[in-house]
Amino acid sequence: MRKVITYGTFDLIHYGHINLLKRAKEQGDYLIVALSTNEFNELKGKKCYFPYEERKKLVEAIRYVDLVIPENSWDQKIEDVKEFKVDVFVMGDDWKGKFDFLKDYCEVIYLGRTPEISTTKIKQELGHKG
Repeated sequence: MRKVITYGTFDLIHYGHINLLKRAKEQGDYLIVALSTNEFNELKGKKCYFPYEERKKLVEAIRYVDLVIPENSWDQKIEDVKEFKVDVFVMGDDWKGKFDFLKDYCEVIYLGRTPEISTTKIKQELGHKG
């Protein structure tokens, strides 16, 4: 079984998120999503509309997702790849090159984003900061 992992906040889930998760799942047989916790998002300077547990329920309901785990820090990626025996690490291409250090542990793929949509854009259009 080919395992894939991706990371993200997945707040205000939209079709760009679904596109990314669908394309991530196409890279293997089993998709793990490491979902940023509220505390980790605060460290990143992000404020979420939905708390972690609600975002987790939403992501778990997406048919492409097999497992949701918490993302607590930037540094956990190598341990996650080892622990879950991950074959492929997938991120949006806005992170291109940032996770190349994982190539020592698994394949790294950066997927193109859905350009016309983002949570940041939605929040800006709604007048929300974060």
